Amino acid sequence: MSSSQLAANLKQQLQHIQKSRPNLAGRLVRVVGLTLEATGCTAAIGQTCHVETASGQLFAEVVGFANDRIFLMPKDDVSGVVPGAKVTPLNDFKGVPLTMALLGRVIDGAGKPLDGKGPIVSQEFGGAKKPPINPLQRQPIHAPLDVGVRAINSIITVGKGQRMGLFAGSGVGKSVLLGMMTRGTAADVIVVGLVGERGREVKEFIDEILGEEGRKRSVVVAAPADVSPLMRLKGCETAVQVAEYFREQGLDVLLLLDSITRYAQAQREIALAVGEPPATKGYPPSVFAKLPALVERAGNGAVGQGSITAFYTVLSEGDDLQDPIADASRAILDGHIVLSRQLADSGHFPAIDIEKSISRVMPAVTSMEHQKLARAVKQLYAAYQQSKDLISIGAYVKGADPQLDAAVQLMPKIRGFLQQEMKEVVPYDESLTQLDKLLPGTMGR
Repeated sequence: MSSSQLAANLKQQLQHIQKSRPNLAGRLVRVVGLTLEATGCTAAIGQTCHVETASGQLFAEVVGFANDRIFLMPKDDVSGVVPGAKVTPLNDFKGVPLTMALLGRVIDGAGKPLDGKGPIVSQEFGGAKKPPINPLQRQPIHAPLDVGVRAINSIITVGKGQRMGLFAGSGVGKSVLLGMMTRGTAADVIVVGLVGERGREVKEFIDEILGEEGRKRSVVVAAPADVSPLMRLKGCETAVQVAEYFREQGLDVLLLLDSITRYAQAQREIALAVGEPPATKGYPPSVFAKLPALVERAGNGAVGQGSITAFYTVLSEGDDLQDPIADASRAILDGHIVLSRQLADSGHFPAIDIEKSISRVMPAVTSMEHQKLARAVKQLYAAYQQSKDLISIGAYVKGADPQLDAAVQLMPKIRGFLQQEMKEVVPYDESLTQLDKLLPGTMGR
């Protein structure tokens, strides 16, 4: 018998033992905040348990243990929980439904529909997390992805399978920019994860920003700010799991996750509740282990599979780009787009600061002529920004710096080029044509 057959037989026997093993019920002995402690039952990390309450039932997930006590984090409200409540581990708990019928639907972090369109019928359910993709089996990033936004298509070109960070403070147009991408992208499927947002924003994004046309090829995973930290954590993981399913079908997926900061904050709440010590600015070490594990699940698949091009929004608290989560995210992503509050306050939308933004795979998916023009625009923009104060007070002397002279002359055109209406879609080829006209040069077109 080969080693692979032996491993398969052992796995089958283990699954049979787990399914046939009786679910020994334990008892709830302590509730502190959102953490439930139970004794008398054996359950694995990540396993779902059923907790009896005075008003019905409650589902919770095992997040840790100490000696004979297991720590559970509820998926729902803990109201109605009583001392000594029966806790039963579940071996047949279904995960997230994985089917093409998810298109056009809105689900929560557990995969349950929120849109009132009935249940989602599926033969396949996402259970345990899949093993990481062998990095040598991933297909390289070699083609650009059209996102319908002129500034990104031309200056910060994104490749199929790239992971980008969208760094911004609150109220500078993150959700609007995500909505522009959903309308203008050339991807086959769009998966949107709205995690930790206000419930009003979830409704507005689906009805107004995404729109009826955008919903037809989209899956929205919503875990608002008022749900438990476990469901916020699951919201991000479910969005990635759904995107992985469509990638396995050979489709190109655009994953928009808003926001990875809420994911880190949810993990911080859970980790601190079970006793993990805080480290950098209150974030425990497990947060910085989970971030790359989540991000690395996106990207290109193996031969015959599709791609997941991901945009993760990162909330810069107090507009501080050195925030621990922002700093950790920037190090593991393939580039970042920075939204400027100063540009937003001046009415410049999308408020993309091209001087601070970069796409690390742009050289691999664009021509040399394209790169030269994009670099020239960034240089002119940076030269103008550095001398902006001198120009505004009239201290700038024309002729002292040829590059600055050109920047002053072209700045109105550059501003107009970088701005775009919310419902305007600018395809990739048109973006390059307009870039060529902005700075006359040779594009090899």
